[in-house]
Amino acid sequence: MALQEVHISSLVVHVKPEFLASVKEQIAAMPNAEIYGDSEEGKVIVVLETENQGYVTDTIDKINNLEHVLNTFLVYHQIEHFDSQSEDDS
Repeated sequence: MALQEVHISSLVVHVKPEFLASVKEQIAAMPNAEIYGDSEEGKVIVVLETENQGYVTDTIDKINNLEHVLNTFLVYHQIEHFDSQSEDDS
């Protein structure tokens, strides 16, 4: 039986408001990242769905290092385990 996991994480990214659109474009281009909302004040809600925790921390670092990003922080992180064998059988 092959157990796999999926990591579901949400982030809040604080961006200089005048650069909100360009930073959102860069985030949306990242694999496994999806934008769920934003505000005029420059806050962006991002959800990641990944296969391992390392990708979550790497993505936080990449987003935080984008020009005009002030801060990126993890709000939620859940790990779901599932049996990949049973999904193949269905």
